Amino acid sequence: MNNNSNASNSNRSGDEGGGRNGRPQTLLFMVIAALIMMMVMSYMTKVFSGKNSEREITYDQFVHLLDHHYVSAVTMQEDKLSVKPKKNVKDPDLLQNKEKGTLTESQKKLLDLKEQINKGELKGLVTGVAEDETTLTGRCLKEGIQVQRKVPDSSSAILNFFAVYVLPILLMWGLLTLLFRRMGKNSPFSVGRSNAKVYVQKETGVTFKDVAGEDEAKESLVEVVDFLHNPGKYGKIGAKLPKGALLVGPPGTGKTLLAKAVAGEAHVPFFSLAGSDFIELYVGVGASRVRDLFKEATKNAPCIIFIDEIDAIGRSRDSKYGGGNEEREQTLNQLLSEMDGFDSSKGVLILGATNRPEILDKALLRPGRFDRRIIVDKPDLKGREEILRVHARDVKMDQTVDLKAIALATSGAVGSDLANMINEAAINAVKAKREYVCQKDLMDAVEQVLVGKEKKDRILSKEERKIVSYHEIGHALIAAVQKNTEPVQKITIVPRTMGALGYVMQVPEDEKFLKTQVELHDEIVVTLGGRAAEELIFNTVTTGAENDIEKATAIARNMVTLYGMSKRFGLMQLESIRNRYLDGVRDLTCSDETATGIDEEVRKILDECYAEAKGIISKHLDTMDRLAQYLIENETITGAEFMRIFREVEHLSQPQEDRETASRIFAVREESRQVGENIPVKGEVENAQAASEKNAEQAADRDLREAPEREPLQKDLKETPEEGTNEPLQKDLKETPEEGTKEPLKQDLQETPETEGGRFSRRKDLFE
Repeated sequence: MNNNSNASNSNRSGDEGGGRNGRPQTLLFMVIAALIMMMVMSYMTKVFSGKNSEREITYDQFVHLLDHHYVSAVTMQEDKLSVKPKKNVKDPDLLQNKEKGTLTESQKKLLDLKEQINKGELKGLVTGVAEDETTLTGRCLKEGIQVQRKVPDSSSAILNFFAVYVLPILLMWGLLTLLFRRMGKNSPFSVGRSNAKVYVQKETGVTFKDVAGEDEAKESLVEVVDFLHNPGKYGKIGAKLPKGALLVGPPGTGKTLLAKAVAGEAHVPFFSLAGSDFIELYVGVGASRVRDLFKEATKNAPCIIFIDEIDAIGRSRDSKYGGGNEEREQTLNQLLSEMDGFDSSKGVLILGATNRPEILDKALLRPGRFDRRIIVDKPDLKGREEILRVHARDVKMDQTVDLKAIALATSGAVGSDLANMINEAAINAVKAKREYVCQKDLMDAVEQVLVGKEKKDRILSKEERKIVSYHEIGHALIAAVQKNTEPVQKITIVPRTMGALGYVMQVPEDEKFLKTQVELHDEIVVTLGGRAAEELIFNTVTTGAENDIEKATAIARNMVTLYGMSKRFGLMQLESIRNRYLDGVRDLTCSDETATGIDEEVRKILDECYAEAKGIISKHLDTMDRLAQYLIENETITGAEFMRIFREVEHLSQPQEDRETASRIFAVREESRQVGENIPVKGEVENAQAASEKNAEQAADRDLREAPEREPLQKDLKETPEEGTNEPLQKDLKETPEEGTKEPLKQDLQETPETEGGRFSRRKDLFE
């Protein structure tokens, strides 16, 4: 990714994050402002109505005050009387009853009212009209009370009505409008609108230069981009723009990155949303959002609609795949209708991404909707190296860095894994106070991503360290003896955070895409080497081989059920993979009786391989003891150290060439670690590489000349015993070679092993 891309994405993320963080504060501010405004309006209402200086009384209290000369003036309105009381007036009857304690409840209220009037606490009294206006006027005039009638003021009434009723409503409407506008697409009023994020080229900042390792996928999408740029060139011969392209592949392979690169290259608006964004709590929202999305896309054509994880709404309506959800089916039906309805000549392209294509509805996958299915698979060796170079552009690398060696060590890794490894290597360099990332930082990052960091607080006992050492040497020893296995790169008994107490790293010299039956057989033998070493050395077994057994069983089962490598079942496919890009769930396609036979055949393969592993180790016990002791003392050894000791004990000549071409730099780095992290200069490494490559070519020529004289180690495994003979398959492996015969195991050790593109050997079987 380039700097512009990272900066733009981070800025956009920051803006969105700031908006989200600011919404609670904005909402709180609006609520407080509304409460304050309501208090102000309440006060204004009291001011306009005069309720702050007047007290409402009953009409009989008004008559009593009128008869006892407590009233100085009366103002008549339409439905009420405003009374101005007179102060310093005494009522001897009430006072006398108070002294006697004979006051009634109504008299107590009158007495309290008169006391408040005399103290000046009440400026006015209000009561309703309960008798004829003429009669009341006569009584007031008879007592010498001033009487006036108030003429209604229309302007005051309008102002009062506006202040009491209209202004609060307008205020609340304004606050709600502002609030919903700030909420944007989360507003209840926009629940049926599409919440797709719209990007333009300068915002995505991603082009095809930022995508590596997926040349075939890029080629398919480049054609689509060219169509958007030059529609007339294709229209001359009647070609039409594909309505949609479905990106299919495992997680982390760059499907979303490819879609953004298409938008960046095409210079058109890019609508991006996830499949789950269509589904909400309310029924019908999904279909409404689909309609709104295509409506907006048509307005902005030419443009690209990208729906990530489209399986969230495109799941098959068949009940086998979890169908029956009415809301999701309604959304899917609307999507199918919209994809059929819009005109492709307007330049609206739909891109979808999923890692579960097997559950998508067949109607969604047919031509005319998603015309192209683009596979975005795990990168090969060349692709991994290109991806590493893309992510290393912005990282300061030492001149000794060999990214091809890292690519060899990370078979099966996807783009996101490789990006994470580069970042972890940069962090390791900072921790070591180096200004550049060296090869050791990258190698440590590979181990951190695959098996975790070193767990320094987990201290093994002396006995456990010995068991783990023999276990790991058992794996490595068989890998060195076998002809069809990957070279050992590193052996360690340092515990890791992912549960491993040690592991053996094997790095292929080249990448292969096919494995023979013999290679799979040898892989099982290597995998069971740890358990075989435990049993032979300690006469017992531990729980450390848990992952070994799981891995070996999986390989053997694949040989029987998928690869047709069982004589008993022949070429029958006995299992089908349901989800190839995720967890790889499998379904048996055979009867229960056949399934029992599968278990028996798998058990037979495992028993044969385990017997072979024990046979190999039993012939090299002295070598194992020497290597295990060296591993206990050093905790971590390189493949070069391992092979040097192995050849010394086995009395084999040291070859001039470095047979571990993929790890030649790693061995130098690991050995230099023990003498102070001295990093070799560029010239030394280049000379070593040139000499190693020259020696490797000479060794290859010599191997070709000597090939007819060599007897393969796995001869007895490849050939079927003659009919009528009872010679067991593993006879030569269980018995000690006769004196005077040339031992085939040592002979093969002098040969350059065949290359194999296996995986980075992740040993979780290390005594949790």
